[in-house]
Amino acid sequence: MKNIGLQPNRVLYLSVRAAFIRQGTSLAAWCRTHKYNQSNVASALMGAWNGPTGQRIRQQAIKDSGVDDQTQQG
Repeated sequence: MKNIGLQPNRVLYLSVRAAFIRQGTSLAAWCRTHKYNQSNVASALMGAWNGPTGQRIRQQAIKDSGVDDQTQQG
């Protein structure tokens, strides 16, 4: 999975949400499972929370959702 080039923004946030829905789950369910505050995860995906912890959570959400560079194009 090539998620290094994904830029945190609203498109990434929506892409991750959609990818979880395609899996039959949701970003909210993922947050509950991992004990993350959903607002913090949204901030990380949109780039407002961009410190080391935010980056780590963002990468984990991207990986677990299955989002890749192709999902964010277009």
